Formats: sequence, C-alpha cells, structure tokens
Amino acid sequence: MSTQMASARRGVATDEMIQVAKDEDVSLDFLIQRIANGSIIIPKNNSRKQKIKFVGIGKGLKTKVNVNIGTSTLYQNLDEEISKAKVALDYGGDTIMDLSDGGDLNLIREKLLETATITFGTVPIYQAYAYGVEKYKNPLNITEDDFLNAFEKHAKDGVDYTTIHSGITLNLAKRIMEVKRHAGIVSKGGTITAAWMLKYEKENPYHKHFDYLCEIARKYDVTFSLGDALRPGSILDSHDELQVEEMINVSRLTKRAHKMDVQVMIEGPGHVPLNEISANVRLAKSLIGEVPYYVLGPLVTDIASGYDHIASAIGAAISASEGVDLLCYLTPAEHLALPNTKDVKDGLIAYKIAAHAGDLVKLREKAIKWDMEMTNARRTLNWEKQLELSIDPENAKKIHYGQNGQMEGNNVPCTMCGSACVYLMLPQQRKYIKETTETE
Repeated sequence: MSTQMASARRGVATDEMIQVAKDEDVSLDFLIQRIANGSIIIPKNNSRKQKIKFVGIGKGLKTKVNVNIGTSTLYQNLDEEISKAKVALDYGGDTIMDLSDGGDLNLIREKLLETATITFGTVPIYQAYAYGVEKYKNPLNITEDDFLNAFEKHAKDGVDYTTIHSGITLNLAKRIMEVKRHAGIVSKGGTITAAWMLKYEKENPYHKHFDYLCEIARKYDVTFSLGDALRPGSILDSHDELQVEEMINVSRLTKRAHKMDVQVMIEGPGHVPLNEISANVRLAKSLIGEVPYYVLGPLVTDIASGYDHIASAIGAAISASEGVDLLCYLTPAEHLALPNTKDVKDGLIAYKIAAHAGDLVKLREKAIKWDMEMTNARRTLNWEKQLELSIDPENAKKIHYGQNGQMEGNNVPCTMCGSACVYLMLPQQRKYIKETTETE
C-alpha cells in the first residue's frame, strides 16, 4: 500500500487528505503540495483497525495537542489508562501516546488503540526494555533484534506514529560522559539507548538500521517522530552541544526517510528559558527545514512542581506562535508521579489554550473567530453563549452558577461586579441620555 507522502507526490488525493483539507479549511492542492514536500503529515497506519479521527500536522494548519498516558514499572492499572484515553477524547486531544513500560504492554496497547480513536503513537524502545526485563532479567541485555522487533510489532499493531531515538549515536553517547550537564539525560528512551551502546560498544540499532526501519514504516505508513534523546532536562542545559548535534543527525535522517516516502516529524525540548524559546524554534527550523516540529512544553522554569502544566503551557504558547506544529502536554503530576485522570484533563485544557494562543499569531483570521464570538457574547451578557464557547464549558458553568449566589439567565451581571457591571452601566447611561434628550 502507498504512503500519504507517496500518494501526494503522485498528485493523488487520499480520503484522509480530503477530510483534513475540509477540517482545516485549506485547499486540497495546498495540502497535497505540502504533504509531498514533508511540511505537513497525516499520521495514519494503513493497518489500523479502528475508524479514527485523524489530523494533519504541519505548516499552515492549526496547532495540535498530544496527550501522553500509560503505565509505569511501579504502577499498572489498565482501567485507569482507558479512562485517561477517554478524557483525551472528551476534551479535544488531537493525538495520544501510550508510554507504557510496565505490565502486559501488548494488551495495554491493544485496549488503548481500541479506546483512543484518534492518532496514536508509541515509543517502541519501551517494549524492548520490558522484554529485556521479562526474558533476560536485565533490560540492557536486549539485542539489536529486540530493538527492531519492537518497532515492527508496533507497526503491525496499527500504531500511527512512533518515537524512535535514532539521532543519538555511539559517539554522542560517549561524549555524554564528558560534557557536564546539570540534569544529565532525561529522555527515558534516550537513556536506555545510550546505556546499551556504552555497555556493548555498539552503534544505536535505530541509527545503524534506519533504512530498514524506513522499509517497515513505508509498508504500514507509520510516521516517524524522531526523538530528542538529548533534550535539556533543566533550563540550565538548554541548547548545549549535545542537543544541537543530535538535531543535525536527525535532520539528515529525515532526508533519508523522505527519499523512501516516509512521513516524519521531529521532537524538540524540553526545558528552555523564556528568552530562548523563539531562538530554539528558529534554530530547529533552520536545521530541519519545514518538517513538522513537536515540542514537550517547553518548561520555562524548573520550580513549578505541581503546576508544571502551567509553567510549560507558557512555553508552549510561545513555541506555537513561532511555528511549532504539535505540542506535547505536561500535567500537574510531571516530575512527581504518574498522572491521574484529573491531571490528564488539566494538562490537556492548559495546552488547548496554549495551542489556540499560538494560532492567534500563526492563523489569525481563522483562529480569531472564536475570540470574536466570545467577545460579542460577553458584551451582550449572553451567558448561555459564553459558557458554550468556553474551552471547558462544564467547568465554566460550575463556576458561574455555583459561586456566591450567581443569578441565572442572560442580561444579568455576575457576582464579580454586580450592579457595577460595565455592560450594564454604559447602556443604562446611554438610555438615560436618550430619554432626557427626547423629553427636553
């Protein structure tokens, strides 16, 4: 079967392209051209059994939000992960990733693929790691074949995109031991890969056998999310030599994937101080071209434990405004624990706001319509419309009607300003002036 990129390069519009063009209000010719040159992707595995809501990601399209869920080696509750997946659907997540590395990973992935009927991603190295624990009693005893088999297994299972840490080489792994970093390596997949390379003095299988991975990806139309294994885990490490060199490696691999008609997006940081975010996006784009860029936050401070969804949404909004195409959310539980269902919701809502804030810069004429409707509803005290237009109508209604004896209905003030409501006073004054003038 053909990939989306191969079809676009032949000028053939797939059903997915037609739907995305409609959803994004762009022309089909515009979409085909950008899928052909790699600046837009539509991740959708051609063996995916479920009917899903797929999305386009890339230049000229709305900023998308990814939701991470999944078990850990210390805590596994499949029902809870399914609940998180449902929250992702209910509150508008565009893509979802299963980051499970504990429990029956095949069963977990199967059930989450059934539940999460949106674009679905995974990190195959976690499967290889878990296999190493199960079979060898030591995860670092995995073989090159284990790396490759995990990737192929996920492709066959219908995963739409996979994060593979193919940009970290043996040479870079050795230099990690020499370059002084405040936070070391915080990518779990990157750490597993680096530790394996250093143990065996062997090249990264995902780098060494990249063309073979491309063959598998082309067969199933799996999109690569080329991972940022050496992303900074502290704002003190932002833009060091390791991160930049890995990005250069990834840009080269992207060109190889494109030659084989395989779609690619590239993962970025991480932890980046506020004044470096714009520079990060521009540097990345200068290295990778217009390939869709995907960031984790970034966090603009390291002290917001319990509120990392807010600290990172600040960075996410700036990133989106600078041209980032996909935002990977963080939750309040980041750095503290495995997130629960409420954490997933809070993180997703924060990032939907960040994505829209970025779109007001990138796609102003399209994005501003929502804000214009809200402004008009507020000006006219149309509470029903205001609540309907809210990013989280359920929570907005709870606050509006549940606090301090709020009056119900439209054309009434809220309890914040009461009779001093600006949308009551000026209309009343205009009415008074009009009546006075008419009676004189």
